[in-house]
Amino acid sequence: MRLEGSCHCGAVSFSLEAKAAYPYMRCYCVICRKTAGGGGYAVNLGGDAATLTVQGEDNLSVYQARMDRPGNDPEPEISPARRHFCKHCGSALWLFDPRWPDLVHPLASAIDTPLPSPPEHVHMMLDHAPAWAGAPPVDGVTGFGQYPALSLEDWHRKHGLWPDE
Repeated sequence: MRLEGSCHCGAVSFSLEAKAAYPYMRCYCVICRKTAGGGGYAVNLGGDAATLTVQGEDNLSVYQARMDRPGNDPEPEISPARRHFCKHCGSALWLFDPRWPDLVHPLASAIDTPLPSPPEHVHMMLDHAPAWAGAPPVDGVTGFGQYPALSLEDWHRKHGLWPDE
């Protein structure tokens, strides 16, 4: 599916091909909540990085999240994942992680193309959900304390939503 997206002020627009185009996953981690606002939902679409085209690239900025290390280590770890956003209006646009160079993860909130409605929602990182979020309980089916067992591709395949090659 061809996805078109943009920031709020119009300084950045982008497009890409996506096989994982159903916005089904809702992330409650502090990184997604604070960098994208609200629930986050950063990793719920999966696109082909080779097809990403960007207009207004000079208006982009990149943030690499600081991650707390376990124990008493005062130095945070810097995530290799790069969160791209508009440096003018702050709109969160997509995440790219060089550990998976073939993938790019656009935020559903930045997509202008009508997205298909998922048959279910999966809530992840519920161990990090604030009380105000009203997050569902961890049940191991649609609610997970950390990451769900199924990848984006696996979830789409399970529901018959992965386009055949």
